[in-house]
Amino acid sequence: MPATHIIVCPSIICADLAHLADEVARLTEAGADWLHFDCMDGHFVPPLTMGPPLVEAVRNLTDLHLDAHLMIEHPERQVADFVRAGADSINVHREALADPTAVLDQIREAGCGAGLTYNPETPADDVGRWLPQLHHVLIMSVKPGWSGQQFQPQTVGKVRQVRTLIDERGLPTHLQVDGGLNAETAPLMIAAGADAVVSGTYLFGHPQGLAAAVRALRGQD
Repeated sequence: MPATHIIVCPSIICADLAHLADEVARLTEAGADWLHFDCMDGHFVPPLTMGPPLVEAVRNLTDLHLDAHLMIEHPERQVADFVRAGADSINVHREALADPTAVLDQIREAGCGAGLTYNPETPADDVGRWLPQLHHVLIMSVKPGWSGQQFQPQTVGKVRQVRTLIDERGLPTHLQVDGGLNAETAPLMIAAGADAVVSGTYLFGHPQGLAAAVRALRGQD
């Protein structure tokens, strides 16, 4: 079963980057646990977004856990830069790697938590091979790339499948979900076994503010 405390991971791509320090302070006050960075290269996914310099800027502002989600080709070329920038965990995509073993080892040996990400259409049947190496598994509930997409309900079963594998092995691996999550969809994923929830559009656009959004994502409202 997932941990009692649900980890809320605001997606920095949806923050007001012109007032980054203020946004980090507001997120901290609202009760956010991790800050999630959607790092895209314009090749693995169409958008071109943030990289190590932004992670480093935020590292200088906070002690919160910084989670770098690398939606990029050849992630092994970028791991060292994200480590130097201050990332606490680095996610790589199963779809970008014929065998993720080497890059997961690279991340761990650099002192970071290693995350392995699965797109909605990618079966997670092979995740058990790497679970002992992983800080967390990230299940995408939308296709990676654009914020504001509609939640894909078929991914609930994948979350349940991965949670079963984690629990059967008695591992501390977190199970993170990302995509289209709000007060209605996040509880579905939590009930299936997720213990970490990424949110951007919903969280930053909540009419009652960030703290209300954090509570709603945890199912506290």
